[in-house]
Amino acid sequence: MTTSSLPPSPIPLLTSVASYRRWRQRAFDEGKSVGFVPTMGALHDGHLSLVQRSLADNELTVLSIFVNPAQFAPHEDLATYPRTLPGDLELLAAQQVTVGEAVRKASAVFLPSVQDMYPSGISQDVSAQKGAFVEMKGYGHQMEGASRPTFFRGVVTVVTKLFNAVQPTNAYFGQKDIQQALLLRRLCKDLLFPHPEADHVHIVPTTRDPNDGLALSSRNAYLSANERKFAPALYKALQYAESAWSNGESKDRCISKAFAVIDEVKAQASMDGVDVRLDYIEMNDSQTFDVLDASSNHQLAGDVPVILSGALWVGKTRLIDNIVVGDLNRIIR
Repeated sequence: MTTSSLPPSPIPLLTSVASYRRWRQRAFDEGKSVGFVPTMGALHDGHLSLVQRSLADNELTVLSIFVNPAQFAPHEDLATYPRTLPGDLELLAAQQVTVGEAVRKASAVFLPSVQDMYPSGISQDVSAQKGAFVEMKGYGHQMEGASRPTFFRGVVTVVTKLFNAVQPTNAYFGQKDIQQALLLRRLCKDLLFPHPEADHVHIVPTTRDPNDGLALSSRNAYLSANERKFAPALYKALQYAESAWSNGESKDRCISKAFAVIDEVKAQASMDGVDVRLDYIEMNDSQTFDVLDASSNHQLAGDVPVILSGALWVGKTRLIDNIVVGDLNRIIR
């Protein structure tokens, strides 16, 4: 993206790694903390909650917008992913937090090019890729990784690049993408990142539609009005499973109750001409991502956090969601 093609913005727009690093050096020289919110754009209230948290915690806040080709498989929606930069900048410019006598607003937007982020080039076909990539061995094949086998390789690689460029004091991710966020926290720990350190990778609670609880997502824009009616089914199913877990039922019973909710909604949707298909609902250990034993229950697990998560197709839109059961504060902080 050239400077001449950028929309007007009261926030500095930094379109190269070199220009960003000059900005970051000034922050280092002034001893100011920098919060970082990485996004792919198409901002919604979920993203803005991360910005608000960063503004409250840090003297400076940077948001990046980069639609990362490496996390899309060849058959996925890279070409049609929403790109709404002018509206994103308007939303971001309206965010502010008062800390003491200071009014904090977003300090910069980082808009790197694909060439800057992938100097060796990039293909969506993993077998054709060249250059340096990062993998999280043993942690990327469960949950979302089972359905999207190249996804976390792309995410971990691009966030490594972004962390190396941005060098944030703190970074902020949403709970909706909890496996991703926990992997990135582990990435920083395993690779000894100084900016941010693992304890400075923060996971912020999911922002939901106040009426029906649907987790906010940029991909919700793909839903037709008719499809949107059935989109909250996944969260409803997870809530049923959570309630059963709290009442001491086994993992298998909890999952069965969630399946029953989806089956009921699927039948209703079919009568309305909407295709609803379950990808998965599962309960996983929050540290290893291993699937819980079928006989596991709340009493056996204790306060150890368990991730109850799922993915659901509504029409051609794939929705994900999760609930953390157990000691939430061990994860969401």
